[in-house]
Amino acid sequence: MTDLWKGRFATGLDPKIRAFTASLELDKRIARHDVRGSIAHARMLGKQGILPAEDASALVAGLEAIAKEIQAGTFPWPADAEDVHSAVEGVLAGRLGPTAGKLHTARSRNDQVALDLRLFALDALDSLDGALRDLGEALLTRAAEEVDTVLPGYTHLQRAQPVSLAHHLLAHVEAIRRDRARVAEARGRAAVSPLGAAALAGSPYPVDPASVAEELGLARAFRNSIDAVSDRDFVAELAFVAALSAVHASRLAEELVLWTSAEFGFAALSDEHATGSSIMPQKKNPDVAELVRGRAGRIIGDLVALLTTLKGLPLAYDGDLQEQRVPLYDAATAAPALEALAIVVRGLRFDRDAMRRATERGMLAATDLADHLAARSVPFREAHEIVGRIVRDRLGKGMDLVGLTTAELRGYDSRFGDDAAEGATIARSLAARRSPGGTAPERVREALAEAKAAFGT
Repeated sequence: MTDLWKGRFATGLDPKIRAFTASLELDKRIARHDVRGSIAHARMLGKQGILPAEDASALVAGLEAIAKEIQAGTFPWPADAEDVHSAVEGVLAGRLGPTAGKLHTARSRNDQVALDLRLFALDALDSLDGALRDLGEALLTRAAEEVDTVLPGYTHLQRAQPVSLAHHLLAHVEAIRRDRARVAEARGRAAVSPLGAAALAGSPYPVDPASVAEELGLARAFRNSIDAVSDRDFVAELAFVAALSAVHASRLAEELVLWTSAEFGFAALSDEHATGSSIMPQKKNPDVAELVRGRAGRIIGDLVALLTTLKGLPLAYDGDLQEQRVPLYDAATAAPALEALAIVVRGLRFDRDAMRRATERGMLAATDLADHLAARSVPFREAHEIVGRIVRDRLGKGMDLVGLTTAELRGYDSRFGDDAAEGATIARSLAARRSPGGTAPERVREALAEAKAAFGT
């Protein structure tokens, strides 16, 4: 394979150095994007009269044939190619002869690879948005079934107040909606064509970057040639939105691990979504959820590695940028993790009885009792202290707040009203949270309808 830069050097590259600097194996994932960009570039060269029309047509035809081979997995990758650019150009040269050498007119590998990576990032963002939508719709479907299911809400992983299961699931939907908004914003900034910037200073040829951007379906062409080849914000933004989406998925996955354990018993995994043990016959393991948690850690690490690489680079292009491939490709692995999690969510079996029983232990009505006193003009801090003493007393007797009578409550403080005990039931506690965004069933139904409309379901 002929090096694209051989004229300057009297000798060939040391074999070990060539192996170290080569990026062909990593580049294969952007090969179809590379050819797509080259086709648009060749058409522009012909349209602008930079190349004769017959040369441009021959280049386009040759590249389209290569694109089909890459898609089919039949492209003859040269083993000694430095990167995807030299591989494609080398095969093209074997078929078209010297005409293939005209493809690189008015172009550098710097603007070429920047385009390839942007096209890959756009595809990855689209896949991530689709996976987020799928997970969101799975949660919405389950939430619609569980508006009246009650379970403990937790703070510090301690039982806190009763909430609707649908309300809890909709909290995860809210995070997904923010993730999708970030994906859309990142996509808008990534959809910029750098072709025409050449190495860094622009081109002496009458290139038309805007027409290339339009053919590629991008929003616009670059505004500054130095920025065009040095900007990797789009990779960092993809890595960030993938990492944060994975973090949100990991929080849901963690709950599934807890809820499906015998210690919680709130849910059971479908057999087709769980794994077993090679030694313990009774085991049913939440491997998908655990792998989602692990994937989040990997993607977060990639984001940190990428930003650490970028922080010290002077403008414009630096070889360090070759190291961005792994974070870029790893960011694309968030989507299949979310898709797998959506499948698990759809197959979950919730144990409503176990959830309700859990609300009857843990003093979950304590805040309602304090609110009852506050509504009767007792300062809330005093009401908080009164109920705290009741909780301490009941704990000492091995009893919960459930079942307390009004007479018993007045034994602690005479300011408890006639309806104090009734207001401290789980059902009344849930119904009382009617504030906007609260867990009362009517509010949850409103939120569910709004979220479904946002997802178009």
